[in-house]
Amino acid sequence: MPEKKNIVCDFAIFGVLGDLSRRKLIPSLYQLDREVLLHPETRIIGIARHDLSHADFVGKMRAALEIFVKNGLDEEVVERLLARLSYVLINIDQPEDYKKLLAATDQGRRVLVNYFSVAPNLYEDICQGLDHAGIITPETRVVLEKPIGRDLASSQEINDVVARVFAESQVYRIDHYLGKETVMNLLALRFANSIFTTNWDHDTIDHVQITVAEEVGIEGRWGYFDKSGQLRDMVQNHLIQILTLVAMEPPANMDGDSIRNEKLKVLKALRPITVDNVDDKTVRGQYASGFIKGNPVAGYLQEEGGNPRSTTESFVAIKVDIDNWRWAGVPFYLRTGKRMTTKRSEVVIFFKQLPHNIFKDSYRELPPNKLVIRLQPDEGVEIEMLNKVPGIGKGIKLQKTMLNLSFSDAFLGEHVADAYERLILETMIGNQSLFIRRDEVERSWVWIDSIQEAWASSNEPPRTYPAGSWGPVASVALLARDGREWEE
Repeated sequence: MPEKKNIVCDFAIFGVLGDLSRRKLIPSLYQLDREVLLHPETRIIGIARHDLSHADFVGKMRAALEIFVKNGLDEEVVERLLARLSYVLINIDQPEDYKKLLAATDQGRRVLVNYFSVAPNLYEDICQGLDHAGIITPETRVVLEKPIGRDLASSQEINDVVARVFAESQVYRIDHYLGKETVMNLLALRFANSIFTTNWDHDTIDHVQITVAEEVGIEGRWGYFDKSGQLRDMVQNHLIQILTLVAMEPPANMDGDSIRNEKLKVLKALRPITVDNVDDKTVRGQYASGFIKGNPVAGYLQEEGGNPRSTTESFVAIKVDIDNWRWAGVPFYLRTGKRMTTKRSEVVIFFKQLPHNIFKDSYRELPPNKLVIRLQPDEGVEIEMLNKVPGIGKGIKLQKTMLNLSFSDAFLGEHVADAYERLILETMIGNQSLFIRRDEVERSWVWIDSIQEAWASSNEPPRTYPAGSWGPVASVALLARDGREWEE
């Protein structure tokens, strides 16, 4: 990836008063400014349809920083960031309004980065407005939040809208999981360490588990979530991207297309899940009432504003087969759900057991080594291995021990960047390595749509599981049939 240079930008946020902007984008820009990673002349342009004075807008952005920036604010940095701000009132469906944005930018001196922090149904109006105002140059960039659509057809429709005015090289589709420190560290683990590079295939790896567990329910997002479900919302968005980084071949170099070409090959190698094998390969669930940390919580069907007859899944477990030479016979087990026991995102690589055991006094069968890559909440890497218990006169007794690299402990004093900080910086630099290319999005939808259609054909309702558990019992059976169990 290129060196992080200070590129001078006009960073325009459409939907600047929305939740994403206040929670993530403005705080991330503050952190970048604190780390002196914003060019001194970079400006931040907030865009919304509300009639606000400059002072009112700045006040709202200061309030967002006070609420969402952890560990206190540096007032000098706050003032520096707020001095970059300007506000433009644009009615998104009024093309003439976009000339106000043209007047607020300086295309000759600053690269314009347009961040669409709005619903995808507004993309067409914004793209047409930008085009109408003559704002778009070959240097102009656009940042899109995933998910892009809810199936292949809607994804293609959205991408077509954007492609009418932006070339693919100008489009940055965000999946915030790809900006996480440990997800990026996958590349370093795999391709900078011979201990893993030469032992990363079916000869040494037994299987892989990817878990993204959430304690929260739908948090008032019923209207969106019930139309999407966990398969579209989390598997298509995040888990498949993590899977591709774990499974891909070494790229020729670290440029954007080299990495994305290898990820696409993995997507093309995913064995289809259809009506013929969906029952053996997938489990879908829906949380019932239960307890989270001792507190009672409602079931999915009892959530406020919900549909008591909904069959939308809040939990998904999938056995994924990758039909290529590297991963022949190595299943990837994906699991994600809401209202689960704890918040946890991790990748666990299970290595094969040794064929011969000379330490039967400790273990009848030697347990496999495990590599655990923790994505959240405590980012880091662990290796589970066997060591001799210290002492003399008792023979050799083995015990499982963990080699633990916690990022917060190992890099004391270093700021572990939030995913959005990194991704915003990469858009300013013009590096697409951590963003999703259109063919990736569409190929993943082909695979997801097949599962969705198989579920619809079977007409089976999701299996219930109590809130505060690890999901339906059937998800345990998904691995038990193969003589394996979930890492918990």
